[in-house]
Amino acid sequence: MIARSQRLYRLGTTLADLIWPPRSLLSDARVDRLGTLEADLWRGLDFLYGPGCIRCGFPLPEATGPETLCPACIAQPPVYHRARAALAYDDLSKPLVLSLKHGGRKDGLRAFANWMLEAAPFVWEANQILPVPLHGSRLWQRGYNQAAWLAQALANRTARPYNPLLLQRKRKTPSQNGLSARGRKRNVAGAFQVMGHVRGQSFVLVDDVMTTGATLEACTSALLRAGAARVDCVALARVVRPTKLDVPTEPLGTAEEVFNV
Repeated sequence: MIARSQRLYRLGTTLADLIWPPRSLLSDARVDRLGTLEADLWRGLDFLYGPGCIRCGFPLPEATGPETLCPACIAQPPVYHRARAALAYDDLSKPLVLSLKHGGRKDGLRAFANWMLEAAPFVWEANQILPVPLHGSRLWQRGYNQAAWLAQALANRTARPYNPLLLQRKRKTPSQNGLSARGRKRNVAGAFQVMGHVRGQSFVLVDDVMTTGATLEACTSALLRAGAARVDCVALARVVRPTKLDVPTEPLGTAEEVFNV
């Protein structure tokens, strides 16, 4: 019976490919399998699997060890435990994100989940996987939450529980586009609420793009106030650009001290 079902599935997939030939995730070129892209474009993507900040995951090619903290996390440690992203958000990866976010294109979700898991293996440790929620009015307008699609794909890949309703956006916030880091933090402060039991549990928050991390921190704060033991974050892509900071002249401590481990 199982073998027969598998044959029927392969036959259905073959017929679907004949009617709707699979197209590259980054071009209109035809590819062998759904949710893939040409080898040369894949090699051009900037995967963030190399050395980085132990806390926020910001790439640090000059890092000398696994406990390195970036200047931003030394100056002001984030409230989440760890954050990682699969890709640098640049001219090549941008169409991947926008076709998911605004085009509703889902055929890359399995690949995206694999990429995010490679960047953030701590997903396996989570008690639950949660998406960054949209406000109800925006969800109704768009018709879907791309972060929820990513979170569900990651949950399917790892067999971890997926809970799209536990965290909710109680206040409609303006778009973060064009806001400064401080403005982004103010914009989402207090915008999220927890609608269920979280005490003592560990969570992984999923979003499509991490820019300054303000939204992820606001979500994390809501979960920690409700009693969550730990919150980690993962995004499909993140903005990678130099940040000028007034780093304190007195160090805050070692990575272990800042990390509270």
